[in-house]
Amino acid sequence: MEQVLKCHVGIGGVVEGEALVATDNFSARYDLNRIKGVFSRPDHALAGQSYKDKILVFNTAKGGVASAWMLHEMVSRGIAPRAILFNTANTILAQGAALANMAMCDRFEDGDVTALIKSGQQLIVDPVKGQVTIKG
Repeated sequence: MEQVLKCHVGIGGVVEGEALVATDNFSARYDLNRIKGVFSRPDHALAGQSYKDKILVFNTAKGGVASAWMLHEMVSRGIAPRAILFNTANTILAQGAALANMAMCDRFEDGDVTALIKSGQQLIVDPVKGQVTIKG
């Protein structure tokens, strides 16, 4: 049975993929090894796991301009997540997602997105409609 979560209208096109969820916050600059495509900060909940082609789900974004341009850099090298979902995102990361043409949504009506979605679930993210579908 599918479940549809409503959120604020987001950025980017429709994408489908596997969720990778953590209650941690997200910094493209400090949390990732952008060459190997894995979470590299030792105390991050997802340390050692690949983010390539995943739909990342976090509490909020942290960091500034460097995190924003790093999204673009990851996409240009083909080692990037398909989408990023947040309870709340900052404007800098929203600009970075737009520059990278990466799907991003936040402000979910149904509650804490890190509790609503589990790692391994298949998702369809539709930023224009402001919805994320958790497949069967």
